[in-house]
Amino acid sequence: MTIPFWRRWLSGAGVGGAYEAAFSQSPHGMLVVDGRSLAVRDANPALQASLGYKLRELRKMPLAQIFSDDGGPPEALLAQLRQSPEMLLIETGQRCRSGRFLYVEVSGYRLDVGNRCLYALTTRDITMRRRMEAQLLEKQQHLDHLAHHDQLTGLPNRLFLAAHLPGAIEEAKRSGSMLAVLFLDLDRFKHINDSRGHETGDKLLKAVAQRIRTTTRTDDIVVRMGGDEFIVVLKTVATPEQINETASRITEALAAPVLIDGRPLVTTASIGVSLFPRDGSNMGELLRQSDTAMYQAKDRGRNNYQLFSPVMERKLKERIAIESSLRAALQGRQLDVHYQPIVDIESHRVVALETLLRWRHPSLGFIPPDRFVAVAEETGLIVPIGEFVLERAIEDAARWRAAGSMTVPVSVNISAVQLQRSDLPATIARLTRMHGVSPNMLQLELTESAVFERRESRNGESAQDAIARLRELGTRIAIDDFGTGYSSLSYLKKWRVDYLKIDRSFVRDLVTDMSDLAIVEAIIAMAKHLNIEVVAEGIEGWQQLEKLRQLGCPYAQGFLLARPAPFDLCRRYLTGQPLDLTVQHPSGYQLDATGS
Repeated sequence: MTIPFWRRWLSGAGVGGAYEAAFSQSPHGMLVVDGRSLAVRDANPALQASLGYKLRELRKMPLAQIFSDDGGPPEALLAQLRQSPEMLLIETGQRCRSGRFLYVEVSGYRLDVGNRCLYALTTRDITMRRRMEAQLLEKQQHLDHLAHHDQLTGLPNRLFLAAHLPGAIEEAKRSGSMLAVLFLDLDRFKHINDSRGHETGDKLLKAVAQRIRTTTRTDDIVVRMGGDEFIVVLKTVATPEQINETASRITEALAAPVLIDGRPLVTTASIGVSLFPRDGSNMGELLRQSDTAMYQAKDRGRNNYQLFSPVMERKLKERIAIESSLRAALQGRQLDVHYQPIVDIESHRVVALETLLRWRHPSLGFIPPDRFVAVAEETGLIVPIGEFVLERAIEDAARWRAAGSMTVPVSVNISAVQLQRSDLPATIARLTRMHGVSPNMLQLELTESAVFERRESRNGESAQDAIARLRELGTRIAIDDFGTGYSSLSYLKKWRVDYLKIDRSFVRDLVTDMSDLAIVEAIIAMAKHLNIEVVAEGIEGWQQLEKLRQLGCPYAQGFLLARPAPFDLCRRYLTGQPLDLTVQHPSGYQLDATGS
């Protein structure tokens, strides 16, 4: 075989042996191209083997046939070569004799050999990398779709709404048009679930979602918020009559019987409507006003729609009454703290106690947390209430230790408002020092919004900064109701947490609902890879517990295991012995339906 002139030239220059060895023995494809004609002058064995062509064949082929973006000419490569770059680095493709297409990374540089110009090109096969990138992109897109869409109905979810409604509001603001938010809640859906079963309820929800979607325009947003609640966002509303027409179409569409498993089922919806800019300037205000209007629709007999109006003062009066009563409760020792065990699924031993706030009103009796916690957060009363709960939890932990009981971490729920408006790390440091309790015996449960929303406290400290200070104290961090918020999973990698608590809404139908099973299984697997412990909430049945054990969930909490109990009854949980799950442990107070 004739030795190419450039090798002979290099040999004459005294460096040909090293270059010859590097060219011939390189595991990567190497190619020498004429600088003017772009004709192939030489190719090393690795390139010939990967393409399946002999050198004599390659010399007859145009460069565009060797490097091809899946059939098209490599325009960028040719352009850069003709411009005589000092250095070339580009990704393109190669078509082999067998028909196989390779992705390659091409690096090259100019060689001046005598009075001739050559380009030396090196190709690295990146086909596997590109395939993996494509697979990762596809999986990410799939995960993004799962994260932004409800698995039962296929509609966008609250995460989607949080991402798109603010933009729709800004668009309406720029165009000077109205925007309407419709809050839909199915009437007596719980009765349908209880009487006909969750499977029938799920089929009804799917049918309802489809009917709502058919009554709206393509540009409008239809969201399933969770349970039997839906949101419809009507963009660019010209007149109030347009809202009335859409609400009427929805109520008429839902009123028609739905045939499920051969049996007709009739459902209706109560709809509340808020308008931008009349009723609110942001997403939170519009959702809150539409929610208030929806309850007004329910009060007026259900199966109707109501536009929010300032005269809707029922909720406002209740809020004011609760706020006033809460202030009195703080002063009058009406608040108490109960504890519910968190249990090791395998051993049935108590590994922690969650602190639960209880309010015994002197005339109204037990008031469930879901009636007053939101008011406490809105009014800022959650700060002194939260400090009361913290101090009681730390004090009780010290008392259990002094009595010789087994010591386990005590878990306390912290609201976003409390994290924002108080110096929580300083408060915990002071209280634990006062009672002689190590901060590492305290675990704080925060919602996803409390951890991940970018809010600053009054002293300019972000939630993440406050959490970092808490971790420096040794306090452990848990994310409560995981999966129901709208945070990005990437934050779990950025902000370290110790526990994830799977929300009871996913655990409830774990055994019968494949979507819930897939979500719980994914959370457990993800947490395991991130070295985060998992607690499943709301365990009320043996099948739930067994399924969680099979999935590798380490800890659980719920009525099946143990009910919340006041301080003096909690010592039975702190013996170090496995709980007898056949015994009904007393709770002291009647619990609300959520068990919290």
